[in-house]
Parts: sequence; structure tokens; C-alpha cells
Amino acid sequence: MRRLRVVPAGEGVFAELREALAGGDAILVGEPSPELPDHVEQRIALVVETSGSTGRPKRVALSADALLANAAASESALGGPGQWVLALPTHYIAGLNVLARSLAAQTEPVTVAGKHFTASAFLDAVDRMSQPERFTSLVPAQLATLLEDRAASRALAGFAAVLVGGQATPGQLVDRAAGAGVRVRRSYGSSETSGGCVYDGVPIGTTAVRIVDGEIWLGGPSLAEGYLGDPELTAERFVSDGGVRWFRTADGGEFDGSTLTVTGRRDDVLISGGVKVAVAAVERVVREQPGLSDAVVVAVPDARWGEVPVAATASRDIDADAASAAVTAELGVAARPRLVQLDALPLLASGKPDRLAIRAAVLGLLEKGPRSPRG
Repeated sequence: MRRLRVVPAGEGVFAELREALAGGDAILVGEPSPELPDHVEQRIALVVETSGSTGRPKRVALSADALLANAAASESALGGPGQWVLALPTHYIAGLNVLARSLAAQTEPVTVAGKHFTASAFLDAVDRMSQPERFTSLVPAQLATLLEDRAASRALAGFAAVLVGGQATPGQLVDRAAGAGVRVRRSYGSSETSGGCVYDGVPIGTTAVRIVDGEIWLGGPSLAEGYLGDPELTAERFVSDGGVRWFRTADGGEFDGSTLTVTGRRDDVLISGGVKVAVAAVERVVREQPGLSDAVVVAVPDARWGEVPVAATASRDIDADAASAAVTAELGVAARPRLVQLDALPLLASGKPDRLAIRAAVLGLLEKGPRSPRG
């Protein structure tokens, strides 16, 4: 067995992770909890708590071998080692990935200072870099913030690659980045795969992909050991088939043998008037419309249709009718969303949309008027 210690988020996590990967105590970055055991299995080096934005929180147990395998695969896919800017929280896998890649590359990461991400804080971090080959990992909202600042956009264009989280990244935002000379690589993965293991649809390293009944299964050396203290969920999500261990992602997708296309969460489907509607598909189309790259689509109850999709945005310069028409044309009338404007979209500490809070805000707003976007 191996001792498990809880360490606070911050710059000290880099040294703590180095010790954990070298065989020291296992760590969990976050706050102490009476539910946590004092010891874990010897193979476990890191425990990552998921955000719980779309379901119950989980504690993912990762080995040093898995984390370092992911870091090595990432380095190869990005063309070699370099120095990283840490712009993401260190209690999430994306932030911890930056630290693991830095350890593998034997470079010091440079942390963006401040409680809230700003273009000026990012530029300050860039000024403190010492290596010519530069990388960073961002969420879409952070990328948008940097592209809106001329100096930050120019600095970002000097990076060898900018990883941005997966299918939720609007194509419009990627096009803007390309136009500014920024080399964006869309990353897909989760805590259960030690972070991103598919870049621009292509599996990195020896990551394996298969589609089973429309669900994406991922395999390879970066898979987690399972969920701490939850053997039932571990058995459900991590399965063996033909001597190969797989992680069932619960994401829908298509794989042609070389390129993976993620179509959205399989469990994120609403039934509107008896018709199944994929929330992720609605969100994708809405986000491609002018001024709506920040949109988040949630399902809300409706007296007539059962459930309907509603797109929330903080933007004020939008054409709601055009956006609804675009969704209808591509996905059908059952998918046509109502658009509502919030003062701001609640975010998790990771920078991702807080979908539970957004849905609560939408429901509160819709109580003041009719809910159905369909006549």
C-alpha cells in the first residue's frame, strides 16, 4: 500500500507530482475529505477528482506509468519537448497534464498568475519563459480571451502548439485562431485516460479506439486504474475484451480506422415530442452561428413537448431567429432551441461551463415567460 496525501492547488503541486511519479506518496490535489482513505494501492500515484458538471463526482486513480505514457505520447505528437505555460487549475487533469509533460520534457512550467485568467497575466507568463519551443493548454473561453487581445494573439502565434479541449471547441473559434497564425490542436480525452489522448481526431502514441454500439471505447497505456472506492463503477466503465482493457467513455462517435469524430454524450439526449434530440449536436450548430461561440445548450421541461433545448448565451449581438433556423435545417424541428440571454455564463474552476448552474439560471428566467420554442 501507498500513503495518500492531499496537497493544496498551486505552484507547489509541480514538486509534489514529481515526488509522486518517482515513487513517493500518492497525491490528490484539492481539499481534505473524511471520505478519503489514508492509503491506496501501490500502483496509484495520483487521484483526480472530476468536476461533476454532468454527473456525480468521481475520484479517478492514475498510475505513474499511465501519466508518463500520456506525456510521452503527447510530446511525440507535438513534435518534441518544450516549455509549457500553465493556464489551467492544478486540481484538474488538464492542468496536471501540463505538469506531467513538463516533467517528461525536463522543463519548468510557467504559471499564469491571478485568480481569474486575463490576457495580461498570460503575457506576463510568456515574458517569463526561457525556452524557444513553447506550448500551452487552454479551454475555449481562454483561447477566445487571448484572440481578442492583439498582443496576446501575437504571442500565442509564437507557440509551437496550443492544445484546446476537444469537440466543444467551436469551429468558428478554431478558424479565428488559424487566421491569427495560432496552431491549435483539438484534444479529446478525460481523467480516465490521463487527459487528452486523441489530437485532431487522431489517437496519439499507442492509444486504441473502437466503437461499440455507437459508444467510443479507448484503450492503451494511459488508462486509469479505476475509481477510488467505487469498484462497481470501475467494473462498469473499465472492461476487458479479448485480453485488451478498455475505458467506456459514454461518448458517441464514429471511427474510420484513422480519425475519430465525437458526436456528443450518449447520455445527454432529451426527448421532445417523442423525438430524441442530442443536446451536443444542437450546441454544435448554435455555436457555429455569428456571436454565439459561447452558447451552452441545456434541456428544460416543457408542458407540451416534455423537454425542449434552450441555448444560453452572454452575447448581446445575436440573431436568435437565424440560429434557430440553422438548427432546424440541420437537425429537425424537434431540435429547434429557444435562445436566452444571461448576464454571464457560470463557469467551473476549470473554465468549463457550469451546466448545472446554467440550467438553474435558465429555468429561473423561463419562469417569467413561455418556455416552448416551438409553436
